[in-house]
Amino acid sequence: QVQLVESGGKLVQTGGSLRLSCAASGRTPNTYAMGWFRQAPGKEREFVATISWSGGNTYYAYSVKGRFTLSRDNAKNTVYLQMNDLKPEDAAEYYCATARDTATMRGGRINYWGKGTLVTVSS
Repeated sequence: QVQLVESGGKLVQTGGSLRLSCAASGRTPNTYAMGWFRQAPGKEREFVATISWSGGNTYYAYSVKGRFTLSRDNAKNTVYLQMNDLKPEDAAEYYCATARDTATMRGGRINYWGKGTLVTVSS
């Protein structure tokens, strides 16, 4: 089993920045992709971003491209989501996830989910 613990969610003003973190522990695979999904009230969970094990490949949803940046520190089994220029439509519960690779993550084939961290954006 793998445990994912997210942190960093809070209330921020429109145009502000926030950094989310997600730490993995337990029986992590030798290599795995990490990423983020989000779910706003009344909406389905949607893909936000994913990063390969090496960190050399990142993929973003169109709605966050250019504003969000994903990075990872494998020594700490941690992934970071830097969110800039936040908009009210970014408000959601953000969930960390792991998958075999970035392609399977983008396809929604998730191995493990975190419990989420709430991001609220005031207008």
